[in-house]
Amino acid sequence: MPAKVGAVKVNTIDNASVFNIGDVYSMCPESTAKTYAGGGSFITGDRAYIRLGQSMTYVSDQDKTDQNIT
Repeated sequence: MPAKVGAVKVNTIDNASVFNIGDVYSMCPESTAKTYAGGGSFITGDRAYIRLGQSMTYVSDQDKTDQNIT
């Protein structure tokens, strides 16, 4: 079914971004990333108050690969 899209304003697109408007069958990114972060790392907003005490992030990744791009 065709998509009806109104006005769109794009300010910026990063070189690793995927941008789509309307119908799409498949989107294939050309880069991947793995991020490790502790509790409260990605909290955004005004007047956020985080009380974690001592926070540690332990990582054990046996296979070393998660999203292979071929």
